[in-house]
Amino acid sequence: MTSGVAALWSHRNSLRILVKRDLAVKYQQSVLGYLWSLIEPLGMGAIYWFVFGVLYSRDTIRHLGDAADSYPLFLITGIFAWMWTSSALSEATNALTGQSRLITTMNVPRQVFPIGRVTGRFAEYAAGLPILVAVAVGYAAYDRIDPGWSLLALPLAVAVQGVLLVGLALLLSAVNVLMRDVERFMRLIIRVLFYATPIIYPLSLVRDADLPGWLKVAYELNPLVGIFQLHHAVWYPDEFPDARLLATTAGVSLLVLAVGWWSFRRLEPAVLKEL
Repeated sequence: MTSGVAALWSHRNSLRILVKRDLAVKYQQSVLGYLWSLIEPLGMGAIYWFVFGVLYSRDTIRHLGDAADSYPLFLITGIFAWMWTSSALSEATNALTGQSRLITTMNVPRQVFPIGRVTGRFAEYAAGLPILVAVAVGYAAYDRIDPGWSLLALPLAVAVQGVLLVGLALLLSAVNVLMRDVERFMRLIIRVLFYATPIIYPLSLVRDADLPGWLKVAYELNPLVGIFQLHHAVWYPDEFPDARLLATTAGVSLLVLAVGWWSFRRLEPAVLKEL
């Protein structure tokens, strides 16, 4: 894995070119361009705010605590990070099958292609951060939030999420070449993960629910739970994950990266033969 990382680093310019090409192709015939990466999460945030912040506000506010007065910020913080996750997983799954000609002609590590999809979607997430910061500044001006040291949770959240997504991208892209059902299966998994992760609701809602203990433990084994807690903790320090949840999140994310990298290398000969 060390030699693979070194080879990937030596071809970082190729990765940069692929990311720029993917972004250019994605938005070349779009009038609004990258603004679509902002419109979609903001639109989703408005819908969920209406449902949970207006129609079911009594049940929602009871578990939000300090976030109750700034629920729209809570929503878009999670949804912006979720768009990176869902888009990266969807596009990384077919990163090899959709670029077979490039893969068989370019002399670069093949990991560049799925990692490029994760990096490209991160660029879209980064483009939306100014909007998120502007909303946060607005709430801070009215003393609805009081961020401080908790702002340091953002780079930690991005780092752990990047590790997890790269591992999943490597695994899914390779397996999808050999079993094309993976791409369709991931559409269902992504929908399930959205509601199985504290994106539009606080983690306390699950912890206080009348559920079996083993189910709550299984729920928190999902590394996205700790990652999205970190994203929310940027503005709401009380949401910062406890030591057990943080260790579980980091450990599972690193394990997924190791398994994804190992699986990609093991499957690479069969993948190239199939392509």
